[in-house]
This record gives sequence, C-alpha cells and structure tokens, in this order.
Amino acid sequence: MDYVSALVPPIVMAVFFTGLIVTIVKSQGGANKSKEDAVVDAVLARAEHTRQTPRRTPRDTGA
Repeated sequence: MDYVSALVPPIVMAVFFTGLIVTIVKSQGGANKSKEDAVVDAVLARAEHTRQTPRRTPRDTGA
C-alpha cells in the first residue's frame, strides 16, 4: 500500500496539470482574441511611451 500512497499525489497533480493545459489551449483565440490583443497592444504602447519620455528632475526646472 505504500506504493499507492506514493503514486497518488503525482498522478493527481498530473491530471490537474493536464486539465490546466487543455483549458489554456481551448481559451486561446475565439471571440475575445481581438479584445485581448487590443489590451496587450495598449499596455505595450504605454510602456514604450513611458520608457521614451525623459524624466524631469528639480534641477531641470531650475528649482
């Protein structure tokens, strides 16, 4: 019986992991794909803009 109790946790984790992967693959694309892509594009554009904008320090303003 020790071998059964040793094998159950990895088998249970493998089943849940397989279910997670199947869920992720099934949720790719579909009706919400364009909306998700638009959100990602907006976040990337904002990050790019933030990275390119020079930071002003008090020394720059003459204060």
